[in-house]
Amino acid sequence: MDITIHYAFLPHIDPEASLAFYRDTLGFEVRNDVGYADMRWITVAPPGQSTSIVLTPPAADPGITDDEKQVILNLIAKGSYGALTLATDDLDALFAKLEAAGADVIQEPTDQDYGVRDCAFRDPSGNLLRINQL
Repeated sequence: MDITIHYAFLPHIDPEASLAFYRDTLGFEVRNDVGYADMRWITVAPPGQSTSIVLTPPAADPGITDDEKQVILNLIAKGSYGALTLATDDLDALFAKLEAAGADVIQEPTDQDYGVRDCAFRDPSGNLLRINQL
């Protein structure tokens, strides 16, 4: 039995800023862009890969109270809500591209004690993106 990851979900607070970051800066392709009322779900992925990221409106569940929604928005604003690890064969080049595009740098490329070389950014919504060197 084969199991693959099909979707991962990250919240967004500004769909246009998130779309610009994932599509224009990272070079991901847009696989779906669905709106409902004042909300938007945007599915993006690296070209040629089956796993996609769904950028979702935060706290869109109608069962969430206003207080709970505020807690979620506060966690997103602090960068403590969503996280994802990406990988590349040229970490330094990708870091330079993201830095030049004005991405929020959290950590420059570093050789970690646990054997990984990586860097870290926050996307426009505050989600932590770690990027590993393959």
